[in-house]
Amino acid sequence: MATADWFAVRKPLSPKRSNLLAVLAFVLPLGTWSAVSYLPFVWHPLVEVQKPGSVDYFVSGMLIDKEEFVAQNRKAAAAGHALAVGEPRNPIYLPAPHRVVRALYTAFLAPPRLPTEPWLHQSLWQSIQVIFWGFMLSSALGVPLGILCGTFAFFSKLQEPFVEFFRYLPAPAFGALAVAVLGIYDAPKIAIIFIGTFFQQVLVVANTTRKLELPLIEAAQTLGASKRQLVFKVVVPGVIVDLYTDMRILLGWAWTYLIVAEMVGTTSGITYFINQQARYRNYENVYAAIMLIGLIGLGSDLVLGRIGRHLFPWRAEAQGAGASNLLRLFVPKRARRRAAAGVAA
Repeated sequence: MATADWFAVRKPLSPKRSNLLAVLAFVLPLGTWSAVSYLPFVWHPLVEVQKPGSVDYFVSGMLIDKEEFVAQNRKAAAAGHALAVGEPRNPIYLPAPHRVVRALYTAFLAPPRLPTEPWLHQSLWQSIQVIFWGFMLSSALGVPLGILCGTFAFFSKLQEPFVEFFRYLPAPAFGALAVAVLGIYDAPKIAIIFIGTFFQQVLVVANTTRKLELPLIEAAQTLGASKRQLVFKVVVPGVIVDLYTDMRILLGWAWTYLIVAEMVGTTSGITYFINQQARYRNYENVYAAIMLIGLIGLGSDLVLGRIGRHLFPWRAEAQGAGASNLLRLFVPKRARRRAAAGVAA
């Protein structure tokens, strides 16, 4: 198997190699995490005391620095006293993978410690609603404005200078103002998601619109298309596939603002769950909640990618967002053959 075949410039890999690399993208980080967690010689800076021996302040189950454990045993040996017994361990904030996987299940079943605290599924559902409304509102305004800016110089010169300026302002900086105007509940959180995605959205969509081939626009104008017909009959159909891919990527940006947004006003959603579990030192639940965010984001992208295959069968989805290669693992071979036959026809 030639190395050049793997590292060919601007050429697609075979389906088998694409699938293999997509799996390795997850296996390699998981393997590193497992090595750190299960192999004592890799990184285990603490010792869990099994038997305290003659050391006064040692208690069974106590975690202590390895250097301190060795020093105390050295003193005990010099005095002829019983030595402490312990096993190498990682810090409590780095749980092993199997504990996090177990927490992905048990966190949904374990009731909150206080009656006023929400369950995990309730927190997760609230976060999904915040993401949905924030991204939908920004898309409802940002996509049309981006298309207009990419099509007409008038809108581009009128809007883009301000949008370029505003997109460098950090969205969390508007948290206090959003609370003052919109209250302390979900509205300011939605506003943070909106601010974090809207201005980027306008510029991305405008840039995508400008990539439409100019001869198509000139041909439509030659045939007498009005400005309205030009936008809805030529520009939008011409960029709709790339626009769909842009929206998938921009949705990921919305998720990156979630944690900060949910700390504005009253802490809520999955952020509240993470903060509470960290306070209780249940770090496996913290990792599980973080992984849930990633799984939901990846899952939504896979679903959108599959929908895109049906909406735009003439366009190879391999040119889309990063999760598309992994999507091949979930698409039946028969469906892929039918799509390939349709493209060839």
